[in-house]
Amino acid sequence: MSAAVGGLGSAPRAREDIASARRIVVKVGSSSLTTIDGGLDEAKLIALTDVIGAHRAAGHEVILVSSGAIAAGLEPMGLNRRPRDLATQQAAAGVGQGLLMAAYTRALGRYDLVPGQVLLSADDLIRRTQYKNAQRAIDKLLALGTLPIVNENDAVATEEIRFGDNDRLAALVAHLSHADALILLSDVDALYSGPPDRPDSRHIDRVHGLDDLTDIAIGGVGAAGTGTGGMATKVDAAIMVADSGIPAVLTSAPHAASALAGNEVGTYFAVTHRRRGTRLLWLRHLARTFGSVTIDEGAEHAVLSRGTSLLAAGVTGAEGDFEAGDPVEIRNLDGEVIARGMTNFSSDELPSMFGATTEELGTRLGSDYRKEVIHRNDLVLTHVSGGR
Repeated sequence: MSAAVGGLGSAPRAREDIASARRIVVKVGSSSLTTIDGGLDEAKLIALTDVIGAHRAAGHEVILVSSGAIAAGLEPMGLNRRPRDLATQQAAAGVGQGLLMAAYTRALGRYDLVPGQVLLSADDLIRRTQYKNAQRAIDKLLALGTLPIVNENDAVATEEIRFGDNDRLAALVAHLSHADALILLSDVDALYSGPPDRPDSRHIDRVHGLDDLTDIAIGGVGAAGTGTGGMATKVDAAIMVADSGIPAVLTSAPHAASALAGNEVGTYFAVTHRRRGTRLLWLRHLARTFGSVTIDEGAEHAVLSRGTSLLAAGVTGAEGDFEAGDPVEIRNLDGEVIARGMTNFSSDELPSMFGATTEELGTRLGSDYRKEVIHRNDLVLTHVSGGR
């Protein structure tokens, strides 16, 4: 805990990388924009846009990832809690998204700022073609002087392909837009070692990697019931961007101005890795896996130490029901997950390939089988800190 509470030894406390960030992503949660009954709280929204307007006037680019569409739609639809079923959530989002953008348009107009709505689905940030389109759209909005406001396309998202919460979306948007920092705003002012209302819970000032979180109890959705992520997904998002070369701060909406100024508020997540490719970022942190392959010691050493592709010669088993192109876990002989990857073969094909060389597979099964089970470019390590 000493590394997480109060800084790391002689490490500098000033957050110059946040204060000097040319382009910054700010994510705000539903609880920071809505009343306890679920409707939009315009006073909270205006307070946030005051901070953003001032930061823009100081010469910084801001991308806002805003929750609140579903919550904004609850009151007009006569609902007093966030619905559990997807269809009603989609209906509420369809009603609420327009109300949310109208409120932002009014509030930002006081600073002569025009908001530009960007609704994204998981596919938009996973598939290369859509990813590039989303990247160009956000870059052009910024170049034209508008304020991109990003949200998940809740009205059409399905359970299988949704982000699940806007914290993860914000992390991916920060990566996609080549942002210099990420600020995650909610109704909690920082990460604590336990529930914030418990007297023995300590404020965590800095996090330098997963090891700093070992003994921390991380909670779930807040009392208002309007959000989806809770503290766990905020920490996941902060770790995700730090793992890709982007510092992050987790704090509450009233501390937004101080966080943007680089002041010592909230919890700072220090960079732990150089910037990763988006697909590997998704694969490491977000992808739903459909099964696993087990590999022998030789293949484990090759994958972990030499960064090689996974060949059939080193595969000893497969579990689950997956198709070519699906994400799978890679396990060693002890059953430990050491990596994740996108497999080139289905779970039905693999058993006939165990232990065979690539040349043997080509001769026996045809030229389509003369390739890696998982190519190194579609593989990311999970076993060692920092990964590949």
